[in-house]
Amino acid sequence: MKLIICENYEEASAEAAKVMLEIIKNKPNANLGLATGSTPVKMYELMVEDHEKNGTSYKDIKSYNLDEYYGLEHTHPQSYYYFMQKHLFSKVDIKPENVHVPKGSGDIQASCDEYNKLLAENVIDIQLLGIGSNGHIGFNEPGTSFDAVTHVVDLKQSTIEDNARLFFDGKIEDVPKQAISMGISNIMKAKSVLLLACGKGKADAVKKMIEGPVTEELPASILQQHQDVTVILDKEAASLLTK
Repeated sequence: MKLIICENYEEASAEAAKVMLEIIKNKPNANLGLATGSTPVKMYELMVEDHEKNGTSYKDIKSYNLDEYYGLEHTHPQSYYYFMQKHLFSKVDIKPENVHVPKGSGDIQASCDEYNKLLAENVIDIQLLGIGSNGHIGFNEPGTSFDAVTHVVDLKQSTIEDNARLFFDGKIEDVPKQAISMGISNIMKAKSVLLLACGKGKADAVKKMIEGPVTEELPASILQQHQDVTVILDKEAASLLTK
C-alpha cells in the first residue's frame, strides 16, 4: 500500500488526478472504475482541465461506476449517473455507450446480474474509491461479505444521515434507503486501486483501514490485501495514523 499525505484537499486532489491521468495517457483504452461523492469533485475538475488544455482523449476509455441509488432515475439531480455527467462525462470526449453506471430503476436483481456480467468481461485498470466514516467502500457497509459481488444494499442510518447532510439539504426523508453497489470482490479484482480521503471526519476510518485488523466490520480494511493500492490523504484524514 502506497501512502501519500498532502497538505490539504486541493493538493490531494491534484495528486489523485495525476494518478488517474497517468493511466489514461499510458493506456488510452483503459477501463476506469469511478466513484461519486464530494471528495473526487476537484479531481474530476482537474481531469477536465487537462482534457481542455492538453487534449487528453477519453474516446476509447470505458467507465464503470461503483454504485447508484435505487429509486432515482438517471435524470434525478442526486443520481450518481447525473453526478458523473455533470462533473466529468459531459465535459470530455467519452462515448455515451462506454459509460456504465448501475441502473437505479427497474428490476433491481436483474440490474445487479447485468452489472456483474459487465465487470466479469471488462477488467478494471484503476478503481477509484472514497471511504465512508464507518469504513464503507462503494456502498459496502460494515458486515458486508468480502466475497460479495454487485448487490442490493440497505443503507445504514449513518450513511443516510451523511448523505442527507451533504447532498439532500438535510432532508433524511429524501435519501433513498437502498442502493446497488459493486461488491468487495468486484473491487478487489481491479488491477490497481486509488483511494482518496480528506477531512477529520475520515480520520478514524482511515486509521482502521491502514493500521487495524482486516475485518468485514471495516470493509476498507480488505485493501491491505490488494497488490496495488495508492491511498491519498490530506493531513486531517491522516491525523490519527501512528505508523
